[in-house]
Amino acid sequence: MPRKPQHPECLSRRLSYQGRKFGFEVATLRLPNGVEGELETIRHPGGAMAVPVAADGRFVLVRQYRFPMGEWLLEFPAGTVEAGEAPEGTIRRELEEETGFRAHHWDFLGDFPLTPGYSDEYIHAYLARELEPLDDPPAQDDDEDLETVLLTGEELMAAARAGEADAKTLGGYLLVRGRLG
Repeated sequence: MPRKPQHPECLSRRLSYQGRKFGFEVATLRLPNGVEGELETIRHPGGAMAVPVAADGRFVLVRQYRFPMGEWLLEFPAGTVEAGEAPEGTIRRELEEETGFRAHHWDFLGDFPLTPGYSDEYIHAYLARELEPLDDPPAQDDDEDLETVLLTGEELMAAARAGEADAKTLGGYLLVRGRLG
């Protein structure tokens, strides 16, 4: 049986920055081979994502401008889990705010790390079905400018190949693809 790899030893940690949604930490590590170095990590409370599927089988996404990328991207609705909030509560709220739809059936798909090379963020993914458009949807957050878009799986994959969809959306699509008949 293969030997379990040894973890690096953390010699020190310091929080360099704490923002409204995440923190930036610098840790000094000693690797199992004795080499010491610094590692920078974004500390994030986690997120929740819906993979909403309309009655006709199309996926409900949002198109939003992502400043770090300088691009408009297609994404499944998602949001940061607030302190004291369960991920399922987060995504129910976010689905309504971002798309104007409410889901009457929810299935947990799983959790996965988003960018483990520099962040500890996990996303909690849910399949949202039996969608109902809201007569009076809640207002979007002040810092969001979203457009609701419905796409087939083929259209979503074409957008992904063109660099127009983010990784969490692709991960959610892969988690749900085998569940839909």
